[in-house]
Amino acid sequence: MIRNLLAGLALLMALPAGAAAIRVTDDAGQTLTFDRPPQRIVSLTPHLTELLYAVGAGAQVVGVDSASDYPAAARALPRVGDTSRIRFERILALKPDLIVAWVGGNRAADVYGIAQLGIPVLNTEATRLGDVARLLRLIGEATGHAQVGIRAARTYDERLAALKQRYARSVRIPVFYQIWDRPLMSVGGVHWIDEALAVCGARNIFHDLQAVAPVVSREAVLRRQPQLIVGGSDAPGVRATWEAFDSLPAVRHGAFVQIDADRLHRATPRLIEGVATLCEALADYR
Repeated sequence: MIRNLLAGLALLMALPAGAAAIRVTDDAGQTLTFDRPPQRIVSLTPHLTELLYAVGAGAQVVGVDSASDYPAAARALPRVGDTSRIRFERILALKPDLIVAWVGGNRAADVYGIAQLGIPVLNTEATRLGDVARLLRLIGEATGHAQVGIRAARTYDERLAALKQRYARSVRIPVFYQIWDRPLMSVGGVHWIDEALAVCGARNIFHDLQAVAPVVSREAVLRRQPQLIVGGSDAPGVRATWEAFDSLPAVRHGAFVQIDADRLHRATPRLIEGVATLCEALADYR
C-alpha cells in the first residue's frame, strides 16, 4: 500500500508544472479531452487567432490562416490557407495538437479532412454579441488558460452591458447595413451586427431575414426606405453605391457611415470597440 502511494506521488511530481487534464465540449457537441494543454495550435480564421491571443495562448499558436493579421505577432506565423481552401500538407508539417475552426466559416470538407488525419478540432460558432464572451471562456479552458478567459469574458460582458444601458432609450431609426455591393449583401436577424444595431438604437431593415449575410435586391432596399446606410471599411464605398437614388431618405440627407470592419465584423473582444463606434456614429444622425 505504502509503496503504491509513493509511486503515485512520484508520478505526480514528474508531471510538468501546470499540466492538467482538460475536458471541453465544443460548439459541434463533441467532447475533447487533453492530458495537458495543447502546445501546438493552428487557427483557421482571423477572429479565432485573435481570441487565442486574448486568452493568453499566443505562444502556443504555431500556424494561422492567410488573413490573420492581429495582433502583430500573428503576422509572422506560418500560413495554412484560408476559408476557401486549407493546405493539409502545411498543417501536417506544423505537427499541431489542436486545430481551432469556425463552423459555417471554414469549409465543412476541410474540417472533416483535418479530423480524419487524427488531429483534434475545436469547433466554434458565433452569431450573437454574447458569443464572444462564451468563446473566450471556451478557448481559454481548451488551451489551459481558463482563468484568463473568464476574466476577459467578464470584461467584455461588462462593456457590452454598459453600452446597452447607455443607448437603451434611443429612437430606433431604420438602417441598411451593406456588407458588399456585387452581389448586394446585408445582414439578417441572426447576425451580431443586427444585434449591434439594436443596441445602438437602430432597426436593421432586413431583421426579418433569417440568414447571416443574405443577398438582397436594390429594389428591396428602396422599398424599405432606410434613413441611414452603413458599411464596413472593407467594402466598396456605400455613398458611391447609392448616391444616385435620391428617393432614399439616407441619400437625401447624406446619411452614410463606414465602420472599421476588423472591429465590427470579427467576433473578438475588439467587437465592443466596433459597436461603440457604431453607436456614436448613429447618434449623429438622429
